Amino acid sequence: MNAADSTTSILIHLAGAVALLIWAVRLVRTGATRAFGSSLRQALARFTQNRASAMAGGAVVTLILQSSTATTLLLSSFVGQTLIALPMAFAVLLGANIGTALAAFIVSLDLGWIWGLCLAVGVALYLANEAMDKARNIGRLLVGIGLILLSLVELKAASAPLAQSPTFRMVFEALAGEPVMAIAVAVLATWLTHSSLAIVLLIASFWSGGLLSPAMALTLIVGANLGNALVPVVDQLGAPVAQRRVAVANLFTRMVITLAVVPFAKPLAAWIMTLSSDSARLAVEIHLGLNILGGLVFLPFVTPIATLVTRLMPAEPATERTTRPLYLDPGVLDSPSEALACAMRETLHLGDRVGEMLKDTLTLLDGDKLKLSREIAEADDGVDAIHEAIKLYLVRLSRLELSEEESKRLVEIITLNTNLEHIGDIIDKNLRELAEKKIRKGYPLLAGRARRDQRPARQGDAQPAPGAQRARHPRHRAGAPALRREAGHALGRAAGDREPLRAAAQRGPGVDRDLLDPSRRAARPQAHPRPHHLDRLSDPGGGRRAEGNAAAARGDAVARGQFRPRDAATEGVNP
Repeated sequence: MNAADSTTSILIHLAGAVALLIWAVRLVRTGATRAFGSSLRQALARFTQNRASAMAGGAVVTLILQSSTATTLLLSSFVGQTLIALPMAFAVLLGANIGTALAAFIVSLDLGWIWGLCLAVGVALYLANEAMDKARNIGRLLVGIGLILLSLVELKAASAPLAQSPTFRMVFEALAGEPVMAIAVAVLATWLTHSSLAIVLLIASFWSGGLLSPAMALTLIVGANLGNALVPVVDQLGAPVAQRRVAVANLFTRMVITLAVVPFAKPLAAWIMTLSSDSARLAVEIHLGLNILGGLVFLPFVTPIATLVTRLMPAEPATERTTRPLYLDPGVLDSPSEALACAMRETLHLGDRVGEMLKDTLTLLDGDKLKLSREIAEADDGVDAIHEAIKLYLVRLSRLELSEEESKRLVEIITLNTNLEHIGDIIDKNLRELAEKKIRKGYPLLAGRARRDQRPARQGDAQPAPGAQRARHPRHRAGAPALRREAGHALGRAAGDREPLRAAAQRGPGVDRDLLDPSRRAARPQAHPRPHHLDRLSDPGGGRRAEGNAAAARGDAVARGQFRPRDAATEGVNP
């Protein structure tokens, strides 16, 4: 074999080992998220009682997930939903940096036969259990750990021959004289792999193989740290401002560490080499030491840093907030149950928006404010944007491995989301335009009947009973509010009334299916204001009969548990 063939085979071997390491880290992250996702999120919420416990909680969660990027995305979602204050989230992230360094330290230990045991047990658990079962995902996690350990063995085997290559030595020597370029290479490599753990272990392998000088290795480790903080910032460029702040705060601290270490890389590396001669272990120890030092230095200043970031990144305008989803977290797509919960919460938000549109439209019917009509049209644009975001989010989720129950839940949320968007279109394209026409032409609602009642009597007209003319007018003037109440009950139950939507969110699939099935929803007595309205217009006595029939129908519905009575004390109260 000639030198070119030898170099090619070494590079292929190295590329395969790196790819295996990246894939193994992803397996660990997805397995841990799917098996323990809810528990990890609850643990994060409990740990944020004070700064020290928040940092410790971040370290533990990231050690399990094997990815500080996953923890950052999770925290960003919590901050965007105002579930965790920004200073506490920043403290958790300082711990997450320690957790990912600690994970690299543990897997770099000489564990020998452990990788084989992890693979054997993990594959057995994975194959013996059904899809999305907890034991199956624990098996996925164990397979990932085994593959990480195996990939490290392959990395050492592939990088050792590279130390004898003059070409590679020349490349790394050139980088040693350009620390800024070295940092840029490390940042780019970390961003491409989305794993500082993989890059740090690769640096350790190169250093132990003699390809890197101590100062060069230190510079690359600092660059990998910086790149790891840059990944979530880039991934969240389209997210709301509040959601991006915690990642930017973390990037700020990493930049400070980089500026403090790189100018003194050579003397620092010389001092570090006096502590140990095992360069492979020293690389991960430097990585761990930098993150522990950063956590201890910046932990007392989490509140001032959070305040500074908030001032540099002010809240976005209200018009931008209303057209953007609030709760769709791409960081939890690896955990279908959590992603479905995010989608359902965003659907509740969409229901609130549609309910506000309905409320404004009914107000528009009562008055003559055309400005309110423009606001309703703008609100419908926001509803369309949120609907589209939920739909695309669920499409991404549907490509993953889902259980039968989760698949049903996904379809129900999509259906509910689509129905809410249709209600918004009806409000915008029908009710709003009707209200505009009424305002422009100066018509009062139900004025047609009033005009007919006021015209002179014609020959052949039936003579009303004495007092009937006077009694009819108040009832028909009251017909407009009654019609609006019936429309509000029918549309509001599916769009703006939080009770059935909250029940669907809390109790899972199958709850309140009449929201999802138009045929069942149409059977509701309050969904039929139009026949009673036409009865009142066509028959002098129809108003009483229609009201009596509606009351009887509501009584039957209450007995069946399909209708919740409303009274003056509870009207408009959101339970």
